[in-house]
Amino acid sequence: MVRGCQGARLWLSKTQLKAHAMTASIYGTQSFRSHQHPPIAHHRHRLDALGFFNQLTSDLLFDEVESLLPAHRERLFPPTETLSLFLSQAISEDRSCQNAVNQAAMTRLVGGLPVCSTATGGYCRARQRLPLEMVRQLTRYTGQLIEGQVKDEWRWQGRPVKIVDGTSVSLPDTPANQYRYPQITNQKPGLGFPICQMVGVTCLSSGALLDAALCRIGGKGNDEQTLLRRLLESFKTNDLVLADAFYATYYLIAELQQRGIDAVFEQHGSRRRSTDFRRGKRLGSKDHLITLNRPKYPPAWMSRAQLEALPPTLTVRELRTDGKILVTTLCGPLTASKNALKRLYQSRWNIELDIRHIKSTMGMDVLSCQTPDMAEKETWIYLLAYNLIRLIMIQSALLCDIIPRQLSFKHTIQLWLIYHRQVIVSGIDVNLSNEFLILVGQKQVGHRPCRVEPRTLKRRRKPYSMLNKPRHILKHEIQQKWN
Repeated sequence: MVRGCQGARLWLSKTQLKAHAMTASIYGTQSFRSHQHPPIAHHRHRLDALGFFNQLTSDLLFDEVESLLPAHRERLFPPTETLSLFLSQAISEDRSCQNAVNQAAMTRLVGGLPVCSTATGGYCRARQRLPLEMVRQLTRYTGQLIEGQVKDEWRWQGRPVKIVDGTSVSLPDTPANQYRYPQITNQKPGLGFPICQMVGVTCLSSGALLDAALCRIGGKGNDEQTLLRRLLESFKTNDLVLADAFYATYYLIAELQQRGIDAVFEQHGSRRRSTDFRRGKRLGSKDHLITLNRPKYPPAWMSRAQLEALPPTLTVRELRTDGKILVTTLCGPLTASKNALKRLYQSRWNIELDIRHIKSTMGMDVLSCQTPDMAEKETWIYLLAYNLIRLIMIQSALLCDIIPRQLSFKHTIQLWLIYHRQVIVSGIDVNLSNEFLILVGQKQVGHRPCRVEPRTLKRRRKPYSMLNKPRHILKHEIQQKWN
């Protein structure tokens, strides 16, 4: 049994437990290494799934993982090992299932166990059996675990700040994906890719992803406002929500105030054009309190009863700072000064960096699964992998007494992968956790407030023409030319 737990559910076979237990110690012994064929030693550095397996079975996560495991029989790829391999795909340069199966085969080979087939069918079926809810709950649990370790001095005036923003990912162009997540409507059939949009909630202090919601683009109820309403349970009393102008609506502000939650938004464009600082109660230069009246008619997604349940008026604060007009429920200029709110809203950019880490650094921008159910599961796998890296970063921040946002995300991924690869190669059977966390804390990102960079590319792309016809038609035209 893992960790010697009595009465725990058996979720790995005895031979698989033996393989993982021997990885850190027996793999690296001199007597064992001397008998390995050179190609085997050459491929040991690719066993990245072991690192995720060790993290999932650590003291912090073991009980939660154990409670979420589904009932199953012993297989070559039990749920925990399947989850570890799936996670390793998320941060691997080669994200193919073949590479993941090769990792599993190499783990058995270097562990002295019977060699398994490198066919991908068994692993692909194991990924399909892996419950989506298990991955989703683990992602939320790790986010809450990270947020719970945040120090009060890392918060804004001692209050938890949660940032909201939306993004989208591209899926493979298959009929099933197009049906669930159709391409944008102005693209011709066969020329676009399915698009899935997502809204996420992250912790400002730690960068942890607390929750997310997915849907298709376009259609009734498929927008970022609707997705955020599905995530309102992620917020707690005394939280502070930070978001851009898209979320500055009467309905959301009223809902948050009823829950005891404050908010800071940029003013929406239509409202910004009519803002008049000569009205309302003046608090300072370009800073006043105004009263908003409840809209007379509900939007399409809201019933009349829901609209009438909202307060008839709202008192909010509008202020101009740094070329923007902010709207907030923090109405006291003494407790929330204009400069403090300016710096707070500037920190909203951190969620843009978090999205960049997930989509660019980790590679979630383009998914690889061919069906919508597996694509959704793949998305949550990426989010779970992101939180596991953030978990390492906050442990390093606590040890080194620095703010988690000062640590480099990519540096942490690089060190973590190298660390576990070297453990396998060298066979060092000692606890290097503190020394490893100190290495993570040595690389800090620069503080660059008000940085401005144009969204342009200097390096030219290869001069290929754009696809303007479905691929199968172009293939047929090329074959006709050959004939």
